[in-house]
Amino acid sequence: MNGGDLELGELLAAAEAAPPGESVDVVAHDLQKRFGAECVSFLFVDLIGERLVRLAAVGESVEDADAPIQLQGSVYDRVLQSQRQHVEPSGQGGQRVITPVSNRGDRIGILELTLQAGDDTVLRQVRDAAHALAYIIVTDRRFTDLYHLGRRTTQTSLAAEIQHQLLPSAPCCEANEFTLAAGLIPADDIGGDTYDYTLDRDKLHLSITDAMGHDTNSALLATLLVGALRQSRRSGCDALKQANHAHQALLGHSRGLATGQLFCVDLETGLCELVNAGHPRPLLLREGTVEEVELAVNLPFGVAAPSTYRLQKLELQPGDRLALLTDGMQDRGAAAVDLPSIILDTRALHPREAVRSLTAAVLDACYGNLKDDATVLILDWHGNPRRTAPTARPRTAEPATTAPSAGTTVVAGCAADPPNPDVMRRLGAHTAALG
Repeated sequence: MNGGDLELGELLAAAEAAPPGESVDVVAHDLQKRFGAECVSFLFVDLIGERLVRLAAVGESVEDADAPIQLQGSVYDRVLQSQRQHVEPSGQGGQRVITPVSNRGDRIGILELTLQAGDDTVLRQVRDAAHALAYIIVTDRRFTDLYHLGRRTTQTSLAAEIQHQLLPSAPCCEANEFTLAAGLIPADDIGGDTYDYTLDRDKLHLSITDAMGHDTNSALLATLLVGALRQSRRSGCDALKQANHAHQALLGHSRGLATGQLFCVDLETGLCELVNAGHPRPLLLREGTVEEVELAVNLPFGVAAPSTYRLQKLELQPGDRLALLTDGMQDRGAAAVDLPSIILDTRALHPREAVRSLTAAVLDACYGNLKDDATVLILDWHGNPRRTAPTARPRTAEPATTAPSAGTTVVAGCAADPPNPDVMRRLGAHTAALG
């Protein structure tokens, strides 16, 4: 066992020289060379979030390598939830080491291996290797279907494939000012839900939408809607202009109707500008109380009527948890689920686990057969911890301190904190490098 620190440059160079489907082999070879690691494999969660799929390194003998592993209640589940390395006896006098592979809060999977012996320094090096593997996989999965193929443990319809490709590649994101996570449980007959987010240097953009209809027709409508929203957002448009652009796109192509909410959060102030196009109101957890955010409701996108969209404002304060929902989380069998209580009960959990609790409750209430897609996106607003927390303000609508522009409604207020410039600069650099 040679040991030694991880040479990140050498590892990345080796990963780039190898085919994109052999990322695990590169990391496995590095761990074998330095620590004598055996049975090295990477496990990733399937599309429905219920099972793990193992990808063993070439030449490794791993028991049941091809059989999906039930996630619920397993040691892997505990590692993914806690995001902490787990070490236990291997049964052969060595150590079984299970390490989370994550990037900016996104649970990419798990690195599992066996060591004959490993002290704290070795275990730290394994964690470093898992972190490097996360970045390698994020890059390599752009060039191969290996990771997409492996995540399909059930039959995938054309509509489901379209819907999945409309979603962000990572359902979770952590930054200095916020943490967000989202989950979508598709109906038996795909219902057209989507969510989206992107982080600029000074803004966080969020959207949650529900296209009318089911199956391929709703997936195609969702494609048009998400494409229009992304086109306008990437052109620098605010939430109001994005809404108008999406509305005109649906009208122009006569594809149908869709509800949605668009959010643009200022990372420096916590001020959120939003548009509500006929969509269920979000839920806000603030100071131990969960309430609906009382938003004005405009018509859905694609309704041919002489009506304009109204820009509304919500001031987030550190400690807020905002939950965006589609009607599949509230209608039919899901109506029996007490969403505010679950949000309150899971307030100490990471948004990933809160989303999981909410979607599991809805799925259980519907006996595993959803009639409509159920989607939830949770945003935890942190602000900047270096600043003093502001005095709490009421949730009810209040006048703006400066006169709002025409078509603007102010919904409730508090000030938030400025972003860490170094974090944002590094984020911009990493995004450019991976893009």
